[in-house]
Amino acid sequence: MGISLKPEHLKRYRDIAWLLMKYGRSDLVKSAGLEEAIEGDGDEHEVPAKAEELASDLEKMGPTFIKLAQLLSTRADIMPQAYLDALARLQDNVEPFSFGEVEEIISKELGVRLSKAFAEFESQPIAAASLGQVHRAVMRDGRQVVVKIQRPDIRERIADDISALEEISAFLDSHTVAGKRYEFSVMLEEFRKSLMRELDYRQEARHLALFADNLREFDRIVIPGPVEDYTTSRVLTMDYIKGKKVTSLSPLGRLELDGYLLAEHLFHAYLHQILVDGLFHADPHPGNVFLTDEGSIALIDLGMVGRLAPQFQDSLLQLLLAISEGHGDEAARLAIKVGQPKDNFDEAGFRRRVAELVVEHQSVKLENIDAGRAVLEITRMSGESNFRLPPEFTMIGKTLLNLDQVVHTLDPKFDPNFAIRSYANTIVQERVRRTLSSGNLYTTFLELKQLAEKLPARVNHLLDSVSQNGLKFKVDAIDEVKLMEGLQKIANRITLGLVLAALIIGAALMMRVETTFKILGYPAIAIIFFLLAAGGALVLAFNILFRDEKQEDDSK
Repeated sequence: MGISLKPEHLKRYRDIAWLLMKYGRSDLVKSAGLEEAIEGDGDEHEVPAKAEELASDLEKMGPTFIKLAQLLSTRADIMPQAYLDALARLQDNVEPFSFGEVEEIISKELGVRLSKAFAEFESQPIAAASLGQVHRAVMRDGRQVVVKIQRPDIRERIADDISALEEISAFLDSHTVAGKRYEFSVMLEEFRKSLMRELDYRQEARHLALFADNLREFDRIVIPGPVEDYTTSRVLTMDYIKGKKVTSLSPLGRLELDGYLLAEHLFHAYLHQILVDGLFHADPHPGNVFLTDEGSIALIDLGMVGRLAPQFQDSLLQLLLAISEGHGDEAARLAIKVGQPKDNFDEAGFRRRVAELVVEHQSVKLENIDAGRAVLEITRMSGESNFRLPPEFTMIGKTLLNLDQVVHTLDPKFDPNFAIRSYANTIVQERVRRTLSSGNLYTTFLELKQLAEKLPARVNHLLDSVSQNGLKFKVDAIDEVKLMEGLQKIANRITLGLVLAALIIGAALMMRVETTFKILGYPAIAIIFFLLAAGGALVLAFNILFRDEKQEDDSK
């Protein structure tokens, strides 16, 4: 086989090869040398299944592949739209583990028996996912909380799965066209980092506190507060928020709410996270967005977050505005600005397709507009055009896509394009205000102070150099040494060519001079001149054909 099959990875190789064959990528199986891993499976691979089957198959393969399915649902450059939709709908619901294991993990992590830590603790979980499950509880002081407990041995299982995936992705990147185009190893590394962060519940606790502070201006957004003393890397305790999923809202219940106001508030809160804070909740699917009994929006499960650099935020704001206003050419230019072209990048085709997408986006009916869909479609076009957008771009697309579903559930008439344009001024003002914060101003003041201190000495030095005609500019335009060597070689070749031509002409003239000294019946001096000219020509030809070519290769 093309890769080394470790015994502990054999089952995973078989599962992955089976999936690739089943869903029409037998070329990758053969390129990776995985045919032997699936021998004897027969007709199971002959008929490609539907997109819903792929989601079901990945769910059966365990937690790593459920999370991988969530990642693939953001990769419009790899997966067809039907598969993206199926994977995006994949629910992270699995069978719960036993209450005895819950007690054991909590006691080990908190260093105290469960009965001592909590006044009440429900044995039946209210939710069970691939990485952990959630139980309701009441603390000794009467505070109602929920406790999320990580599954036993989940870290070891995920590490083993990722190790198998790393070997396959590295081989595909080196030996297949698809691997060179999509760079599976890069995608898998981002997936690994995201999953490792999600497995550390202390990170999620910090996110809860940080998001609550960042979104304090949005009074209709609620973030559960963490209980730090009851939180470890495998146990997370946070406030219990009474409410229901947005998707469970009935038509009658929707009439009792100001759905448009809530949708606008939520959408603006996410724009603020993405474009101002640079830290955003990257998984706002309907199951993570609750409607509280007080009529507010609660965000839970903040394990998956995205981070953006300030320069990327500026370009992203411009791109979203270009899409919302229907400026296709500008949207294409901004997308190219934040990405990285590969070999054979079809820039003209990419620009044309993005412009057409933006025009189509403008003509869609108001209730069907999806800002996230447009961003993901640009991602798909970039992959087909040999152009790589940063991983943050696809995460933002998935975030906006999930957000569109939530806000349209609250109010089907909500217009994301109008929300982006109307909130743009607030975003710009907030970014300017943060730039002019006391910390930034103090840094700028120190830099100006250093400039003022060193400026007089530098000006004096510059003026002295000018007055003494000592001002010099270094310009790396050409290599003068190599240029002179080349000119000298040309002059030598021309001179040698003239000498050879003179020998030939002289020999021809001397053929008419009668002499007793002959070679082969011809005047000897003329024959000698001819031989010298022929030898010199051969040497010159040899240098031109072989030595010059070798020197050119060495210089490369």
